[in-house]
Amino acid sequence: MANNDGNYPVKPMPVPYDKVSTVMDKETYDWHSTKHYAGYVSKRNEIEKELQRADRSKANLNYSAYRALKLEETWNGNGQLLHEVYWGTMGGDGKPKDNMEVIKRIKEDFGSVDAWREDFIAAGKSGRGWAVFASDLLSDGKLRNFLYDAHNQGGVIGSFPLVSADVFEHAYYHKFGPDRAAYLQALVNNIDWGKVEERYKRYGKQR
Repeated sequence: MANNDGNYPVKPMPVPYDKVSTVMDKETYDWHSTKHYAGYVSKRNEIEKELQRADRSKANLNYSAYRALKLEETWNGNGQLLHEVYWGTMGGDGKPKDNMEVIKRIKEDFGSVDAWREDFIAAGKSGRGWAVFASDLLSDGKLRNFLYDAHNQGGVIGSFPLVSADVFEHAYYHKFGPDRAAYLQALVNNIDWGKVEERYKRYGKQR
């Protein structure tokens, strides 16, 4: 009955460490990818395989094995995907070009790139899990910054992530300590806007 047989791969880091050293130290770079992220992929695969065998006749809202699996399916699935977006748009100088489509849309929806940046950092400072810059495709196609208090708590259905910032403490404490604002500023300054533009053109435009 499952749609996937639980064989999602653990993807290698898409950007070398020297391109992201202002955002994280080397140990975080290694731990975050080989432990945290890989753990979400592994558990997502395990859950999807267990769902194929789950007894749906015993499903109920108080407790059932099926309910437990379905709750953790979205926790681990989003944990996988948000990390892939997180690293997938790093490695740049944080300076977008005015002729980019995504930048033109940011200026329409936020007023300016500086206003977007201020709002994204504020979302990151306010959330317990993630700040996600996304295209709200099912509502009106506008670009918005969403707060995720956990992998599977936040955002709007049908929105497509363009940039994500992991604000769980393991993402920044080893380098920045409790100064989350400094971490978020470093992250914003490390965005590769060419990669964001590619994501926007491919997936994020309202159709």
